[in-house]
Amino acid sequence: MSLERILKQRSNTTCELCGDTDKLSVYNVPDIKERADKTALYACNICIEQMTDSDQIDANHWRCLNDSMWSEHEAVKIMAWRMLNRIQADWTQDLLGMIYLEDNVLELAKASGDGEDQTDKLIHRDVNGVVLNHGDSVVLIKDLKIKGSSMVAKQGVAVRNIRLDRDNAEYIEGKVGPTLTVIITKYVKKI
Repeated sequence: MSLERILKQRSNTTCELCGDTDKLSVYNVPDIKERADKTALYACNICIEQMTDSDQIDANHWRCLNDSMWSEHEAVKIMAWRMLNRIQADWTQDLLGMIYLEDNVLELAKASGDGEDQTDKLIHRDVNGVVLNHGDSVVLIKDLKIKGSSMVAKQGVAVRNIRLDRDNAEYIEGKVGPTLTVIITKYVKKI
């Protein structure tokens, strides 16, 4: 039986987070290596868009977590916990105080970095001081020589789907042509 069929049956063809019945698809919980029905859920496009792009979060949409956080399925509980940590509102703190996750499930939920103390978190900024996030697109503001290669990345080249360096706020990673390279943030501008 396919994963989608298992999830459809498990969810009764509704979004396991908000209960919507339109435009549903399989969503694999990110930052978890194991892939199976234990780490996937059936969700609507609205939930998926907001889970993958923090800028799209509508806090009122997620009031549904009051019910779905009690799901018996680990993937649903993990994403409920993560979304409650991403939304900064009084009611989410109340729900976080009530949600119960076993230690191994809580460890999986924390794998994405949600719920961590934000005081020590590195903030990556472009040349204009705009905050850069994982998955953003940037453009080079000057020609850069690619180390270990004779290639030069020209000013104006777009670098899509960047990754942030966890240890240094001045470094990001991105593909320039076929090469994955480290780029200094003061030489990029967010698109």
